[in-house]
Amino acid sequence: MNAKQRPDTPCIAVCSTGLGDDVCRGCGRTFIEVANWVSMSEAEKEAVWRRLEAHWAGQGLVPPWLAR
Repeated sequence: MNAKQRPDTPCIAVCSTGLGDDVCRGCGRTFIEVANWVSMSEAEKEAVWRRLEAHWAGQGLVPPWLAR
């Protein structure tokens, strides 16, 4: 996916990391990625975006931030 097509964050406001999950059920980011997103470099965010896009594609699903 083109970086220009992405929202600022993969968050879809269904965060389960605050409930103790290591990986968010909403977007697929880890607790650490969610907690540090605003301070991550563009390169770090790009790596997360690519991993998430591959994760959702591997399951045959549309990424949740595109499904809204």
